[in-house]
Amino acid sequence: MELWTDFLANWQISRSVTRLLVSSVVLVAAVSALRFFLGRFIHRNVNASDLRRRWLVQSRNALLLLLILGLILIWASELRTFALSVVAIAVAFVVATKELILCLTGSVVKSAGRSFNIGDRIQIKDFRGDVIDQNLLTTTILEVGPGKLTHQRTGRMTVIPNSLFVSEALINESYTHDWVLHVFTIPFKREENWKLAKQVVFDLASSYCAPYLDDARRYMKRMSDHKGLDTPSVDPRVSILVPSAGEIHLLVRLPVKTNQRNFIEQAILTDLFSEHDFSKPAVPPEEDNNE
Repeated sequence: MELWTDFLANWQISRSVTRLLVSSVVLVAAVSALRFFLGRFIHRNVNASDLRRRWLVQSRNALLLLLILGLILIWASELRTFALSVVAIAVAFVVATKELILCLTGSVVKSAGRSFNIGDRIQIKDFRGDVIDQNLLTTTILEVGPGKLTHQRTGRMTVIPNSLFVSEALINESYTHDWVLHVFTIPFKREENWKLAKQVVFDLASSYCAPYLDDARRYMKRMSDHKGLDTPSVDPRVSILVPSAGEIHLLVRLPVKTNQRNFIEQAILTDLFSEHDFSKPAVPPEEDNNE
């Protein structure tokens, strides 16, 4: 009895499919016959060759559209079932491979945008370091830190999933490659002699940059011409920042070789604080007493 039941069930399915196939064959035959008779009618009654060709092409396209619509109507139920199955499989596949798809998408994003190259120093979220490897799924960096203001390698390696490049902003600290404009801050209290410190820092930065300042200026000029940007000034600068009422920060900017950022910064700071004492405020000039 079970064998007969399975046979009848399969026969019902086969008979349904057979009916659809027969309907499809009939439709194809009817459309083909209609095209044949319509073509003969056009050849016999349309004398102009251009008009005849136009009518033949239009009739062929119209009959093709009719055939496609008829097949869709005949197989609608089967197509609906197949579409639901495909959608269910696609959704399950996307859910199961969501992170993998995001990593592949991030790889496409960073490649299309040319965000960085091997050897560049990048920062994304809390990850910062020098890129040593990249593939379709991950990017490997040698960590630089601690924090975002130092330029020493910590000896740790970080593997970043490429999915981060889809949703997070990327900072490339080596955009100009060989030479960079290095920036660091030196904090002082408002009552300290920050005016003297500003002049000393400027003199130190100028002395360290003097041997290679012309080379850095020419390199920045070539980079700007190549990328169509305005040429930045590479002369050392010391600016004043006031983060709070009781503090004065000196913002130092100077050109350095990419691999000498930490060396130049530490050399300037060492010379600054080993040879000068800024804890005492500047002596104000004596006012003339004309009374």
